[in-house]
Amino acid sequence: MFRYSWRTGILEAVMVLAGLIFLFPVYVLVSLAFKAPGDQSSTLALPDEPTVANFIDAWNQGGLGNAMINSAIVTICVIGFTVVLAASAAYPLSRVGARWSKVAYFSFLAGLLLPVQLAMLPLYQTVRDLGLLGTLAGVILVAVGGAMPFSIFLYAGFLRALPPDFEEAAALDGASPFRTFWSVVFPLVKPITGTIIILNAVWTWNEFLTPLLYLSGSNQKTITVAIYGFVGQYGAQWNLIFAGIIISIIPILTAYFFLQRYIVQGFAGGLKG
Repeated sequence: MFRYSWRTGILEAVMVLAGLIFLFPVYVLVSLAFKAPGDQSSTLALPDEPTVANFIDAWNQGGLGNAMINSAIVTICVIGFTVVLAASAAYPLSRVGARWSKVAYFSFLAGLLLPVQLAMLPLYQTVRDLGLLGTLAGVILVAVGGAMPFSIFLYAGFLRALPPDFEEAAALDGASPFRTFWSVVFPLVKPITGTIIILNAVWTWNEFLTPLLYLSGSNQKTITVAIYGFVGQYGAQWNLIFAGIIISIIPILTAYFFLQRYIVQGFAGGLKG
């Protein structure tokens, strides 16, 4: 039988305190987003007259509609390319025991250790030489490259935990390695695929530096760059900035709630590997 002790009480108090600390910035965000422009009350105070006009103004003045479409295009493309390429690369890396396989695997993992700042200048020059500056394709290309190391790491760890019995049965039936992977193995890695999708979706949707750098000077904007435009143009109107942030959170938060169970399943399988 569970016995409630003073240690349990202290643990619960610490958990409640941690929850309040986490919720504090969320409270400030929501409070300022609903405050009228002329509201001079304290930042910590609730709005005197809550209004949704900030959301309408942020949407119209910031062009958040087109920015969200661009962010959705970039996010969907990055997820699609990353899942296909990372899964295709991780399968032979996790099944082939040759020395070149280990070298290639650790070469991919090196991308997790090297700071992105080291590659910023050569990447920019490469995208410029390809004629992709100011286009969503350039942002997608760079984002997919940045997502590959961690995605391969998760896929490889999960695949190593899978027994090869189904693959051997498919090979006996005459299936090629390509057919075996996409028809037999890939459906089995659904949990880690869900993990990779949601993690890369959150990262890509919230990415600021990459679209700011590669879309600079063009009419294309992602949602984070569009909200950043409020800082210069509406520097004192924080209610518009926070309203824009809430608008940008809604799509990715909705996707997270639908796919969150795959994160736990995927990491559990990956840690076993």
